[in-house]
Amino acid sequence: MGGGWNVQHDQFGVPVKKGSEGADDVSSPESMPDYDPPPLRHIDKYIRPECPCLSKRATVALFSCLGFIIMFGMRTSMGVVKLQFPNETSTAGVDSAIFWGYFITQIPGGLIAAAYPANKLFGLAIGTSSFLNLFLPSIYFHSNMLIIVKVMQGLVEGVTYPACHGIMRFWAPPLERSRLATLAFSGCYAGVMFSMPISSELVKRLGPLSPFYFYGIFGLIWYLSWLWLVFEKPSYHPAIDPKELYYIENSLGSTNQNYVTPNISNTPWKTFFTSLPCYAIFVANFCRSWNFYLLVLFQVMYFKDAYGVDIEENGFMGALPHLLMTIIVPGGGILADRLRRKGILNTTQVRKLFNCGGFGMEATFFLIMAYSDTVMQGMTALTIGVAFSGFAISGFNVNHLDIAPRYASILMGISNGIGTIAGCICPYVVHLVIDGNRTREQWRYVFILSAMIHYAGIIFYAFFASGELQDWADPRAEEEKQWNQMNEAVPVKAPNQNNGLLQRQLSGKNNYGSVDKPSPPRPQPPQQQPPPSVPFVPSGNPFLSGSNPFRQEQVQPEAQDTYMHGTVFDRTY
Repeated sequence: MGGGWNVQHDQFGVPVKKGSEGADDVSSPESMPDYDPPPLRHIDKYIRPECPCLSKRATVALFSCLGFIIMFGMRTSMGVVKLQFPNETSTAGVDSAIFWGYFITQIPGGLIAAAYPANKLFGLAIGTSSFLNLFLPSIYFHSNMLIIVKVMQGLVEGVTYPACHGIMRFWAPPLERSRLATLAFSGCYAGVMFSMPISSELVKRLGPLSPFYFYGIFGLIWYLSWLWLVFEKPSYHPAIDPKELYYIENSLGSTNQNYVTPNISNTPWKTFFTSLPCYAIFVANFCRSWNFYLLVLFQVMYFKDAYGVDIEENGFMGALPHLLMTIIVPGGGILADRLRRKGILNTTQVRKLFNCGGFGMEATFFLIMAYSDTVMQGMTALTIGVAFSGFAISGFNVNHLDIAPRYASILMGISNGIGTIAGCICPYVVHLVIDGNRTREQWRYVFILSAMIHYAGIIFYAFFASGELQDWADPRAEEEKQWNQMNEAVPVKAPNQNNGLLQRQLSGKNNYGSVDKPSPPRPQPPQQQPPPSVPFVPSGNPFLSGSNPFRQEQVQPEAQDTYMHGTVFDRTY
């Protein structure tokens, strides 16, 4: 059972709180309605489910980030481990195995995340993949079994991106959408950054297969913490600050109140594949995924082949580009939100600027890296290029929430599935180009191809991307369409024997054709003055002061929500 607000609603079912002059007022504690929190779980009676000095929505974003750190740390550690056994697992089949499973569950993951609690789905996916990672050391030298387990990891991990969008739909206020989403997704790049030096040290000190155990145990510990700290919705959190809860739900407004759970029948599949803004996201995801998975799988191998860098130095040097990207991704989200909030740029302009700028800089520095002669030149070019690509995450990667928030998890599943195709193809293309010799000239062609893919993505996104809510994804447009259909269903007919009386009444004429004189106004009974409101003190309210009591408001009948059995402010769910 979740907590809720006791609050008045207008005739449309929208929560209304009146200030001293009758205007809406939500900025002060006097206008805050009384909040009844959900009951504490047994563990919450001993340890409150919160992180000190962090809001609950920031906690959700932070632990989502940690989940992605673990997931991509497991992937990157495979690239470090296989350098110890170059003749065992250097085939493209093992490199791409996880992406085949990852691709299969993208779209189903979007539907599942829309229908079931996205927080539970996300946590279960990371926890299950971590558990499977513990089996890798025992089957590492059995290629068929290794491929099967990697495909299984991909299957469970395929729901993580759609589930994360499903979580943000309830937890991210619109003007904080970029910063919270990018904080969560920065874990993808932080995972690569941390995994390179950590895996290198573990291989050196504890053995070549020790990274598998490390990430498996770390992931299970994270899963237990996730179950304790993260809830599906703000109203389900037993320890959330009432001001934070009210801010989140009031900022989301009717988006969640009018929410109808998408399923196979009511999802506009055809529109997804005929909408150019959707295609812009799909193309951008493919282009970004190509470069990202190229670095996850082959960055360590490239610097070893091209410059002879040993594994320990490779791990620490290779982490620098992803460290900068980890910093820039959430920083770019904050900057994007600031530009939108201050009205400097609209949402479409922000998405295009950040996405095309990030892609363009990365592609340019990939070309510089391809023609570098020293390890310092190559690493510098890679670092600058990858760092700039962090701004693109505030473009295409949060664009789903702009154009279709109600279908964000499904759109993310589709676009990430298309991006996963890049992960499936990339290993085969790289192995085809380097052809077993792995010379610096062969690697040059690999990075030139990657730069060209990014330039193509820039052109397409610049022309067709949008940051505006699409008509087919706007519940208000659907409601207005239904209302207009009802109005058009009973048109006013021309005067005849059946509706002549109605026409005469509308024209002001009586039955004899003459104009009726207006009737004198009827005397109205004297209006009674309402009794003065009596302040009351809600028990346990943390914002109450002696000079600033809450005013009691009469609760009106609440409009029913299409997603739950009551409004998002009501405790009926």
